[in-house]
Amino acid sequence: MEGNMLFLGLAINGTTSNLLVYLLKQYNVESIDAAQIANIVRGSLNLVPVAGAVVSDSYFGCCPVVLAGTAVTVLSFVLFTLSAALPSLRPPPCTSPATGTCERATPGQFAVLYAAVCLLAIGTGGTRFNVATMGADQFGRAREQDTFFNWYFVFLYASFMIGDTAVVYLQDGVSWSIGFGVCLATAAASLALLLLGARYYKMPAPKGSPYTELARVVVAAVRKARVNIGGLGPVQYYVGDGAVTDSNSDESPSKRLRQVI
Repeated sequence: MEGNMLFLGLAINGTTSNLLVYLLKQYNVESIDAAQIANIVRGSLNLVPVAGAVVSDSYFGCCPVVLAGTAVTVLSFVLFTLSAALPSLRPPPCTSPATGTCERATPGQFAVLYAAVCLLAIGTGGTRFNVATMGADQFGRAREQDTFFNWYFVFLYASFMIGDTAVVYLQDGVSWSIGFGVCLATAAASLALLLLGARYYKMPAPKGSPYTELARVVVAAVRKARVNIGGLGPVQYYVGDGAVTDSNSDESPSKRLRQVI
């Protein structure tokens, strides 16, 4: 799990950290538009993993979602590498940026780039939170899980450091195609590591998502907000462990923020 997080983290973080420069230098996007696109992408990468965690907890479990997310990430870096290696997927280099006459990318060229970005967001959604949960599921004792999480965060922040330095340098200082090629290789290595260990993983059944229960509470509260319970006699409440009490009991809920004793 730590190796998976290290390889994926340096590829994803290095690419997102340098996306603004890629848009400016290779796609001739204006600085304001490039900044907005980069901010939207980074925001999506922080939001989509919540949906990935819900899908994992509610339906499929961590392992299938992590495997699918890693595979989608590999496809994303295939498109990124092609966009950097094939001149037909980018506009011509800007020869006079001061005059603002740079040729813009075509809709088809932008479609390839945005497809790569969308796949990267989907892949990140399947892996970012679920890798940690999947790794913790492999251990039965709390002490072993604590040790796993310690090493997990060591590898996670190491991937951020390598991505923001080495990968960014390769992309912007050496070659964009080489930089994205390294990201593709590390993502593929991460997928290979997962597949090699798949037969040994513990795969607990999905336990359901707490967000689903919260949504049910909200829906029930909205539907019953105008229900008139006056004249129906004592109202019954569930007070835990299957016990039921009514509104005349001392154990009934208080209308204040704390229970009145």
